[in-house]
Amino acid sequence: MNKLTAIIPTGNEIHNIEAVIASVSFADEVLVVDSFSTDGTFEKAQELETKVIRREYQYSASQKNWAIPQAKYEWVLLVDADERVTPELKEEIQAILKQPEIEHVAYWIGRMNHFMGERVNYSGWRNDKVIRLFKRDLCTYEDKHVHAEIIVNGTIGKLESKFYHNTYITFDKYLEKMNRYAWWQARDYDKKTGKLTPYHFVIKPFYGFFKHYIMQKGFKDGIVGLTIGTIQAYVVFMRYVKIWLLRRERN
Repeated sequence: MNKLTAIIPTGNEIHNIEAVIASVSFADEVLVVDSFSTDGTFEKAQELETKVIRREYQYSASQKNWAIPQAKYEWVLLVDADERVTPELKEEIQAILKQPEIEHVAYWIGRMNHFMGERVNYSGWRNDKVIRLFKRDLCTYEDKHVHAEIIVNGTIGKLESKFYHNTYITFDKYLEKMNRYAWWQARDYDKKTGKLTPYHFVIKPFYGFFKHYIMQKGFKDGIVGLTIGTIQAYVVFMRYVKIWLLRRERN
């Protein structure tokens, strides 16, 4: 079997660390990349007999691009702390790694998303997928602060099984996370955004809500779908407020 390194980036994930490590325990190497957690994540990961390294956090793509070359083995499975490898996904990954000649150099993996204790079936999250199983030396994340995807030098396949994904801790924590995303998006969008107008502050947030709640059928997810649509509109609005703040600081 081709050997596998599982990489888990962490930052104050004490509530997730044991379960996520357990879900990738089938890997030949488990590598936790911690961004100087202050809640005991680093110490708990060390107790669990994993390899733990530390690096100051800048943004997700930067952290992952630094971590990937640290993997001992050619094949890498990258798992966020709020994700879990299900038994079905584990079996499918192992079946691929048993092949003497693996067809692709990277694989899309879908995610079963949960929010506020509910499975999200619509709201733009229905077909959520990420490239997370890949060859170490043929893949790298694009240099973006938010939602960076992997650039693959080769063909990409898709697994049938999915991650379990639950990004929600509490509502306040989720809003804090979205506020950080808005700051990161502002840095990504600043150079490609022209003069700020009411279009950015009114039309684009409204469209963000309309897209998630109506076009992507978020209304079928009930209160959860309404909440997701509203938060998406908020993030878009705050993105442009923060661009305005960045530009004012430079002037």
